[in-house]
Amino acid sequence: MSEIAYFDHSATTPVDPAVREAMEPYYSEDFGNPSSPHSLGRKGREAVETAREQVAAILSARPEEIYFTSGGTESDNWAVKSGVCNCAKCGQGRFVTTKIEHHAMLHACEFMAMMGFDVIYLDVDRQGLVDLDQLKREVSEGTNFVSVMLANNEVGTIQPLAAISEICRSAGVTIHTDAVQAAGKIPVDVGELGVDLLSISAHKFYGPKGIGVLYSRKGHHLHPFMHGGSQEGKVRAGTHNVPAIVGLGKACELSAERLTGTRAHLEKLGARLWNGVKGSIEEVELSGPPEKRLPGLVSLIVRGIEGEAMLLLLDREGFEASSGSACTSGSLDPSHVLMAMGYEAAVAHGSLRLSLGRDNTEAQVDRFIEVFPPIVNRLRSMSSRWAGAKAGAGGAGGAGGGE
Repeated sequence: MSEIAYFDHSATTPVDPAVREAMEPYYSEDFGNPSSPHSLGRKGREAVETAREQVAAILSARPEEIYFTSGGTESDNWAVKSGVCNCAKCGQGRFVTTKIEHHAMLHACEFMAMMGFDVIYLDVDRQGLVDLDQLKREVSEGTNFVSVMLANNEVGTIQPLAAISEICRSAGVTIHTDAVQAAGKIPVDVGELGVDLLSISAHKFYGPKGIGVLYSRKGHHLHPFMHGGSQEGKVRAGTHNVPAIVGLGKACELSAERLTGTRAHLEKLGARLWNGVKGSIEEVELSGPPEKRLPGLVSLIVRGIEGEAMLLLLDREGFEASSGSACTSGSLDPSHVLMAMGYEAAVAHGSLRLSLGRDNTEAQVDRFIEVFPPIVNRLRSMSSRWAGAKAGAGGAGGAGGGE
């Protein structure tokens, strides 16, 4: 097998060496509990508060608006369940989200529906963009909470969050955004976005797994999610994971320093990859918008074959990629994101997500462009679906994805 090329950075990223170095002392000599009053405890507390400042800086927020969690899933759950607590009565409230959210939000909302709350799922268009007119209609009297992700984890669509927040603010409705995929890749400014709540996770931008943040705007009433001790302003109990928090802070600092260069690098690689693929394979489509998308995320629809089969053969060639969200890998169901965007199930099964990182190179992209067409041709030669399409069954869309 050739040298491994990791094209799955939307699933997770490697921990940056500088992040590991910053974390190491807090596993050994500086192991104190931040809630302890002695010198080791105070040293841990200082590290936690320094990290809080580093996170606040990357979001253009105040340190006191930053609450540490175990990751994006907890942050999303905390946001929606805190919204429940702000309802007048249990089981009486209205929640609005989209059909293309991460399952951390969708499943939390499903739970809210089981509890008696009204949940509305907004439609999206072929590029994965929210219907703002529908949002205006649905944000009515009785709506308590709206959540729209900033950037989609499967197709990379970046939503017009400032406009969405304006609609919500005008109606006096809390607005949350899942920015897990966006942080560290594009600028995320809570003031410009206009949100009340925002979720991020360190392992998506070269920090450690198991640590994230829920931003809560000053003045927004955030209800406790974990009960117990007095940590995190008495709203998120539990001993602080100091090494991970330090790693998150360092990852935020590094991503801020490198954001412009990393973004330009990923945009260049992504364009090179897509142009090479569309020029060598027929009936391949770029899902999501051609421009307002995460840099370096190339989401493909390859007609006539299965995404899982492509992944298997790519893995043999040394390429690690995904057919969608890592949280749903192994599922036989087609992508809920692509289905919401209007793709038929048979077409959605032919999805491939290639998410590049700052360590990927042009040579790796060129090697992918070389090995991928033979893989597609091999699989299509065995596909009755492709034979039927060539005979005239076809399907909506075609090469180029609208570009």
